[in-house]
Amino acid sequence: MRTSFLLFLLFSTGLTGAPARAADPPHIILVMADDMGWGQAGYYHHPVLKTPNLDAMATNGLRFDRFYAGAPNCSPTRATVMTGRSNDRTGVLNHGYALHRQEKTVARALQEAGYTTGHFGKWHLNGLRGPGVPVLSTDDHHPGEFGFGEWLSVTNFFDRDPIMSRKGTFEEFHGDSSEIVVSEALNFIDLHRKEARPIFTVIWFGSPHSPFRSAAEDKTDFPGLDKNSAEHYGELVAMDRSIGKLRSALREWGIAGNTLLWFCSDNGGLPGIKPETVGGLRGFKNSIFEGGLRVPAIIEWPDLITQPRVTNQPAVTMDIFPTLADVVGLPDSVMLAPRDGVSLKPLFSGETGARSQPIPFRHQGRAAMVDNRYKLLTENLEEGVYQLYDLEADPRETRDISQERPDIASRLRGALDTWNAAVNASQAGRDYPEGKVHDTEPTTRSWTEVTAYQPYFEAWKKRPEYASVFKSGKKASE
Repeated sequence: MRTSFLLFLLFSTGLTGAPARAADPPHIILVMADDMGWGQAGYYHHPVLKTPNLDAMATNGLRFDRFYAGAPNCSPTRATVMTGRSNDRTGVLNHGYALHRQEKTVARALQEAGYTTGHFGKWHLNGLRGPGVPVLSTDDHHPGEFGFGEWLSVTNFFDRDPIMSRKGTFEEFHGDSSEIVVSEALNFIDLHRKEARPIFTVIWFGSPHSPFRSAAEDKTDFPGLDKNSAEHYGELVAMDRSIGKLRSALREWGIAGNTLLWFCSDNGGLPGIKPETVGGLRGFKNSIFEGGLRVPAIIEWPDLITQPRVTNQPAVTMDIFPTLADVVGLPDSVMLAPRDGVSLKPLFSGETGARSQPIPFRHQGRAAMVDNRYKLLTENLEEGVYQLYDLEADPRETRDISQERPDIASRLRGALDTWNAAVNASQAGRDYPEGKVHDTEPTTRSWTEVTAYQPYFEAWKKRPEYASVFKSGKKASE
């Protein structure tokens, strides 16, 4: 399969030198913000934040108004992007848990299909907690282990002037973190864009995650805000600008038309930021209410999405791998079963009606299931108390209708119970050929417990992003 795919690429793009056509496998770029809430976009008429580049993407592409992160915080959602499966199936139970190496990933599937693959920015799938540090070359869960041929990555969130790891070699950068990772990703794309191979690029920002640090010029529109809020929104200004740089470069190189550019956030917005971050939804990050799960999302692909529009079709980060496999024409075998996502490719051409299967969530003993207009949730699976909401009539989840619609509540409760049992089996490793999880998978831990990082401690104590770790001597919570 790989040989025939590469021969097709050589014939259709390499030998002729002609511009890519929509029939050719597209370049693919996945971009993810870190802690950006559903309401934090100019196209949602935010009261202070302007996002002209995201607005342009939304105007030219497919904007999702009901797009969900696979979980209410970072590592679990990243696992859903990589696998098309719920985070608990993959071993990523919470932030700072490692992705099982037995999982099949989108990067590996595309790499084996002939794509040049690269990861830039936050990784957080190697089992390490604490502010982001450069990923070690000896880390057996680094991006290369999961299908990325090139990577410039940190373990977790990162801010201005970061230290990053280029396949294990530490490099110090200066400037805004979002602009740095986009510039490095563009260098990667520019290096490979004339080759007879499509490119898969993942850009996972560290913004606008705390601690908040932004340039003075990026805060000029927020003079009336408290310091934290102004710094937070300043990070989003720089992030949006970096997305503009990315889109401009693709157009300049003549590859924008057949590049599938997919933007979203990894979880809902943060509490304590003013103006609020979730567009009036209930809950924030780490909640299974809409404010913790619903995120901004846009797909731009000019050659295929020729009629820009807004869709209210429910979709989720678990759909990313199935969609890309469908777009490229890969067999189902590249994905591990059972999957929790579906392909959104049919949606590129027009509305498709109701979603074919519900969207399930499980995180830290809580669970939810979104079935088109209805959402069932429990904040404690063991207690078994469930709430039901009609998201079309009540998107802010203000009125539990489980007593009014016991038929719907019962149906979704049965579906959720069946799914939950299947996730338990997956978590135990039943989906893997060995029938169990390898006993070499690491437990979640702070990077301060990793011996290979200890030689850097003295120098890193002077860096603001690590001050809280070394000052208190405590392990960072995320």
